[in-house]
Amino acid sequence: MNGKYFDTWLSIGLNILHYRKEQGLTQEQLAEKCNISRTYMQKIETASSSCTLNKLIDIADALNIPIKKLFEFRD
Repeated sequence: MNGKYFDTWLSIGLNILHYRKEQGLTQEQLAEKCNISRTYMQKIETASSSCTLNKLIDIADALNIPIKKLFEFRD
């Protein structure tokens, strides 16, 4: 994915990666909890693909974090 929102999606993906690793989950394990493929999870984490807000809610729920945590961008 390229374009206007790439940096935002990349920040969201990095937050997902951070919380996933913090909890000791693999991409496969998190993807399973969200009912998506590992490949799609990898694409979300690397901003190669965007996803729906519903899927972001699923990911936040699977990570046991408030969804707002995915939008807390670090400099």
